Amino acid sequence: MKQPAIYIMASTRNGTLYVGVTSDLIQRVGQHRSGEIKGFTKKYECKRLVYFAFFDTMEAAISREKAIKGGSRGRKIKLIEAENPLWFDLWWKIIA
Repeated sequence: MKQPAIYIMASTRNGTLYVGVTSDLIQRVGQHRSGEIKGFTKKYECKRLVYFAFFDTMEAAISREKAIKGGSRGRKIKLIEAENPLWFDLWWKIIA
């Protein structure tokens, strides 16, 4: 699925959050889930995809990622819960 996207990974419901941007959502989320990527998501076990959105350009995706990262934790939670109130792992939705 090669298309610019932003995504939020979580350790658990209301747990640690990670916001990222990618051009290949399936590949990148798969890397986070498998622990392939050393760093924040591996350290804090952020393996649950709880939010994602696609964009027409990488520039638009990066701009949105920066806006989300610059916002408060409360705003991130509201964003997640507006689309995914039960914090389901959306991995199965993107690979289906």
